[in-house]
Amino acid sequence: WKINHHHSSILPEGIVTAEPITKDEVRDLFQLWNGALATLNPKKVADRYSKRGVLLPTVSDVPRTDYPGIQDYFTNFLKLKPQGEILESNVIVGTNWAQDAGIYEFTMGATGAKVKGRYTFVYVFED
Repeated sequence: WKINHHHSSILPEGIVTAEPITKDEVRDLFQLWNGALATLNPKKVADRYSKRGVLLPTVSDVPRTDYPGIQDYFTNFLKLKPQGEILESNVIVGTNWAQDAGIYEFTMGATGAKVKGRYTFVYVFED
């Protein structure tokens, strides 16, 4: 027999906690990401992701699980000059994390095409 699941964690006094964040502030984080899209600079967009960020892209079936992969996706996606708008948002806030999930729509400035999709952003507090 081998270990199938092992859980270990720091006691609460060893956890660094972030400043509390409100639901409105979580929703505003999308605007920082959308603003990075507007620069058309894939590095600026990739910099919005945490050190262990994962991207499951809207218009690609290839998961991006590291910084170079995320930057590579945006190198191509930004050619469409996308700008996003959240149509429906559902926010949950925890200790050092928050989630915003819902429906958004991109307008592709290069073609005028619109792409609607489901999204989930999980944010973590990271220096």
